[in-house]
Amino acid sequence: MSTEDYAYATVRELAAALEAREVSAVELAEVVIQRIQRYDGKLNAVPVRDFDRALDAARKADRARARRAGGPLLGIPMTVKESFNVAGLPTTWGIPPFKDFVPAEDALAVARLKAAGAVILGKTNVPIALGDLQTYNPLYGTTNNPWDTSRTPGGSSGGSAAALAAGFGPVSLGSDIAGSLRLPAHFSGVYAHKPSLGLLPSRGHTPPATPPLSYDRDLAVIGPMARTAADLTLLLDLLAEPETPGLGVAYRHEPPPARHDRLADYRVLVLDSHPAIPTSTEVAAAIDGLAEKLAAAGARVERHSPLLPDQTEAARLYMRLLLAAVAAAYPPDAYEQVRKAAEQIDSGDVSLAAERARGAALSHRDWLETDALRTRHRAAWAALFTQFDVVLCPAAPTTAFGHDQSADQWARRITVDGVEYDYPDQLVWAGIASAPGNPATVAPVARSRDGLPIGVQLIGPMFEDHTPIRFAELLEREFGGFVAPNLD
Repeated sequence: MSTEDYAYATVRELAAALEAREVSAVELAEVVIQRIQRYDGKLNAVPVRDFDRALDAARKADRARARRAGGPLLGIPMTVKESFNVAGLPTTWGIPPFKDFVPAEDALAVARLKAAGAVILGKTNVPIALGDLQTYNPLYGTTNNPWDTSRTPGGSSGGSAAALAAGFGPVSLGSDIAGSLRLPAHFSGVYAHKPSLGLLPSRGHTPPATPPLSYDRDLAVIGPMARTAADLTLLLDLLAEPETPGLGVAYRHEPPPARHDRLADYRVLVLDSHPAIPTSTEVAAAIDGLAEKLAAAGARVERHSPLLPDQTEAARLYMRLLLAAVAAAYPPDAYEQVRKAAEQIDSGDVSLAAERARGAALSHRDWLETDALRTRHRAAWAALFTQFDVVLCPAAPTTAFGHDQSADQWARRITVDGVEYDYPDQLVWAGIASAPGNPATVAPVARSRDGLPIGVQLIGPMFEDHTPIRFAELLEREFGGFVAPNLD
């Protein structure tokens, strides 16, 4: 392989090259470090760098290989999202008062990556408090999309998505509560997997200066990002073992295999539109084109099912749950403002904006009522997956949009085919899997007229995470996948 080949190789390819002594872990680390130094000035994907310790880890990996020691990531260079604790590096979540907070221990996921031999090069950029579909903050600045630097790579795992597209390591680690893995993958042309809710332990992916304890934050997950679907599986299985102490005392990770190994055997439900917000012509065309290819390959493709939960009700449900989770961290004065605003909403207003306002101030009683509705939706999804294996839909209504750093993101607008809509309404495609907790994989499938990536979201049955990832692998094998942007 050439230097460029190593930069864009998969974990499996790099592991094979290391095993064959074609390259050393130090050489691989140096290749990626040099790329970051060369290209990250215009991308700003990896603002927190740990090159000296990474090279030390690479030297240790080379010595371990010389002893015939192994590990699924031994000597593989990679990045992690800034929001994960890494001992000795700042964890700020982009919040200025925490610029000097340095955790004393690694997040559990990071510790598992290191134990598997990963060489952590640094941490990728995030929006402030992980709270935007773009990636910028006062501490580290703005991250740009490698395909068009005037546009966002998405958020909140936008730094990781941009880093992958730019060849800054084959895999990265991100998180998702409102599409934060999926939308950046779609905008940046890479792969990501939002696991089933609760599958991956997230201890140490906690706000700065808070104890790194295990807790279940509603809707929130951590998950892998990569340039190939197979590497998603590798990271998922590495991170999914239940935590000890905790569930790991009594449980072990024994996931069911993917339902099928041939595209022709899959039963696919296609959703290319949503009642709350249109899908852009280009994204819809990519979804429809893929559906036609799948049908031609022998898959059973349908576009309607009475088993699908009502998507208008589902979107309203998700907005309430999302804002309840987000507003729980508001300071008292901000919470009091949203509480008063919620009191002013007309009871007949069922817009998504009204549901977000209500959600921010839900009483515990009202939250339990909303959660009960979610349980009914989750049961409906389970019934649907007795008839289908994968639901294919957009990750977002549009391709990557231009940077918009206006102060009030709730007042921003998103343009779909020339018509403006409320900026947060695009979250309905995140909520379709997040509210019930289903796994969802995003895979690149096309490019727009402007050359921007278009991804597809593949939703699978609860705790059958290998099914949508395997489906993404088969798409990649049959129709192609990641394409590197031109950075020069």
